[in-house]
Amino acid sequence: MIAGQEFDPKRPSTGLKIRRTLIGYVFQQYNLFPSLTATENVQYALNLRGWRGSKCRREADRVLEAVGLEHRKKFRPRDLSGGQKQRVAVARALAGSAPLVLADEPTGNLDSESGAQVLSLFRDLAKSENRALIIVTHDPTVRSISDRVISIRDGRIVTEEA
Repeated sequence: MIAGQEFDPKRPSTGLKIRRTLIGYVFQQYNLFPSLTATENVQYALNLRGWRGSKCRREADRVLEAVGLEHRKKFRPRDLSGGQKQRVAVARALAGSAPLVLADEPTGNLDSESGAQVLSLFRDLAKSENRALIIVTHDPTVRSISDRVISIRDGRIVTEEA
């Protein structure tokens, strides 16, 4: 059972509901809708979770402000830098207060300064909002924000650090 929701493997919709409500995702390639503004990209994820109206708009504004993009919320992805696109992706993952955030190579397409900003943002928001954050990466700088590091080689855990 996860947060009061029992998983039934015979009902795939149960897993879908858990993924939509309890897990936020940050993809390596941002996966933003090009025709939507930063706010609309965040709202879209909230809509999938059942959020609507003014509550949805307030939450999108809150997370975009938390990632430092309140001045860019009406911009489309083509008008944002790589670091700003990644921060929209982070905001989208954090929207709705999912207790678990999964990030796939979140610094992979960023320059070192933007990557450091995104990692700092992750660390600060995960702690202030009490979120579990799992980052899959090859970037060694991620260690600096990690409470725990698990290394895998050839499908096997080779080291585990606290």
